Amino acid sequence: MILTVTLNAAIDRTVAVPNFRLGRRHRAVESRTVAGGKGINVARALALLGRPVIATGFVGGPSGTRVLEQLHEESVLTDFIEIAAETRINLAVIDPTSGEQTEINERGPAVSAEETKRLFDRIGYLAGGAKICVLAGSLPPGAGDDLYARLIDALRRRGVPCVLDAEGEAMLAGTRAGAAMVTPNETEAEELVGQEFADGSDLATGLLEIVRLGAEQAAITRPEGCVATVGEGSERRLLEVHTEPLEPVSTVGSGDAFVAGYVAARYEGRSEEECLAYGVACGAESTQHFGAGFVDRNQVERMLGAVSVHDLEVPAEV
Repeated sequence: MILTVTLNAAIDRTVAVPNFRLGRRHRAVESRTVAGGKGINVARALALLGRPVIATGFVGGPSGTRVLEQLHEESVLTDFIEIAAETRINLAVIDPTSGEQTEINERGPAVSAEETKRLFDRIGYLAGGAKICVLAGSLPPGAGDDLYARLIDALRRRGVPCVLDAEGEAMLAGTRAGAAMVTPNETEAEELVGQEFADGSDLATGLLEIVRLGAEQAAITRPEGCVATVGEGSERRLLEVHTEPLEPVSTVGSGDAFVAGYVAARYEGRSEEECLAYGVACGAESTQHFGAGFVDRNQVERMLGAVSVHDLEVPAEV
């Protein structure tokens, strides 16, 4: 079983608004409302890819009930902790004429120490049947920046590797705790290592710095694929995984689809190159759908042939 953890779940509403401009009145031409939060998006994609997954985390109030109902309708297994405060609602506006997207995300409900303890107990129980765990998304107020780090430490002691997709202090703490794989985009990776990336050499150096911080492996996602570091010690490799981007319907959640693809392949014991290639194919295919976490398994398989994997030179100073 694959376990996904979403600590700041949401109801995600995506609307398509041609020629979107601030301060104007518009009419949406398309809309979709789904259960959201990065870990939930990953769980949705994993279910569509046919992998066994169970989603957990925090939900609360009528919005939280709606999250659970929608996941049930999508045949995604759930075991969430119900909290006192209300699950947030997020909005994404897609302009199909320009391809630009604007996201407005609520901060989310605060969680108490007692609710956090219940979460740890629940994840400890679920870890007994988990082969890998995905920790993804923002942390709710009151959780503490070290919550991912604490979960990673607890799961590692149970033999469950963790894939981490977060940002800011939560990402840094989780990386230092020894996440098995971290998957920032370029902006998040720059923040994590404290420097901007001007070229491919900077990306390579950044990847190795993420490993020095504590992660076992890392992949920096980009529109055309990812660059990643895999292996360890003298066997460590830098890889560039590339595919031609498709004309997108929406790029919302493409990073979550990448994580789902990577984890789906890792769950099946595929090679590091195959895991990354499958992730890139899933991320690219997801851009053909309106709403986060939606992928077509058959189209992903067809796209795999167009994904290339190449070794990059490891910087001489490392």
